Amino acid sequence: MLRRAVVFLAVLAGIWGLWEAFKAFGEAVELTWPFTVNDRTFPHIHDMIGQLFEPSRRNGPLLIEVLWDAALFTAKEAFVGFLLGASVGFLIAIVLVHSNLLQRGFLPYIVASQTVPILAIAPMVVVWLGGRGLPGWFSVSVIAAYLTFFPVTINALRGLQSADPRAMELMHSYAASRWAILWKLRVPAALPYLFAAFKIAATASVVGAIIGELPASIQDGLGGAILNFNQYYASSPPSLWATNIIAALLGIAFFLAIVGAEKLVVKRAPEHYA
Repeated sequence: MLRRAVVFLAVLAGIWGLWEAFKAFGEAVELTWPFTVNDRTFPHIHDMIGQLFEPSRRNGPLLIEVLWDAALFTAKEAFVGFLLGASVGFLIAIVLVHSNLLQRGFLPYIVASQTVPILAIAPMVVVWLGGRGLPGWFSVSVIAAYLTFFPVTINALRGLQSADPRAMELMHSYAASRWAILWKLRVPAALPYLFAAFKIAATASVVGAIIGELPASIQDGLGGAILNFNQYYASSPPSLWATNIIAALLGIAFFLAIVGAEKLVVKRAPEHYA
């Protein structure tokens, strides 16, 4: 644990050093491509972090307090979206693994669904779910689920198909039901694939939630904060960069939560599957 912490801090220090070195180089040579390097376009990292402990507005709360509340709100949307998307994706994979005909018929459309820009889908979801007695943030969770279900579907399908053929034959020889084969053979074999998908889906749910807050006109989350500080970028660039840092940390927290769950679940799976 200590070694990992040291490596993590070393990586952070390296990123910080590279950032500051590029900024110093860009200002020294008056770099203009791909963008002009100055305090407005490329602020110091310590300025971004320091901005978190400055008032968000005159006589207002600290920026870190505002962003903490916004991060919790977005985390709620992303978590519900992750659960919805992962559940739907896993159920789709279960259906497809039992029918080659359905795989050939529906898998191309599942892939094609991810070619539609999320910004085009988000307003439609908001309109569809609006006025149905659901909380306003739920439409954002559905948008996050849209980004989440795809990697879970594809990886779960691959994992469910990866069960040892000899074990499958043995189960069939004992007249095991599809249900028994699914939960005693296919699902344990799919666990590594599932958690690989969950790591992708967890961070995607955060991105989906932040993007979904914009057309939903929700100002309580990180999407609203990013939109707000974007309007004041000319006068206070570190505020927007600080908001992006908090958004990145939220995505990392979701990722680490899946890593922790993976260590608990996969280690308990049968040895030859884990």
